[in-house]
Amino acid sequence: MNQAILIGGLPRDPELSYTPNTQTAVCRFTVAVDRPRRNGEETGTDYIRVVVWGRQAENCDRYLSKGSKVAVQGRIETGSYTNREGQKVYTTEVIANNVEFLSTRGSGQGASRATFAGGPDSPSMPVAMAETQETQGTAFSETQEIAGGFEDLPDSFQAAEDDMPF
Repeated sequence: MNQAILIGGLPRDPELSYTPNTQTAVCRFTVAVDRPRRNGEETGTDYIRVVVWGRQAENCDRYLSKGSKVAVQGRIETGSYTNREGQKVYTTEVIANNVEFLSTRGSGQGASRATFAGGPDSPSMPVAMAETQETQGTAFSETQEIAGGFEDLPDSFQAAEDDMPF
């Protein structure tokens, strides 16, 4: 089984590009993940490269920036290439299947959360859960408060208006 789950912050802005032939979006970013302390050792940080494809890649580029907190689920992929000097360079990346925004541009850490699921062949759709309550005959959605920084979400975003069973 090849599965990786990461939670950390972005040390720099994501980079979006498109494949030459099919114009498929590819977003690359690094997640800084704290390394747990072991018997007297200093804590450390691992910087792990993440690759996201398709609509999810465009969403990552749009809503993430330096300092954003994310949770990434995917698989580890290794590879190699020969650089300009003729040396072989080995790479290790996480190919993301799911990216959860724990904080975004313009919001505090952990203030908002949205999930964009999907892989290279499936479109990403945002998933949001919001508790609603009746206030003086008018429905009030906490999504409006929670989703600070999501004012410009795509039209396909729909906040849940039903009462959640939990």
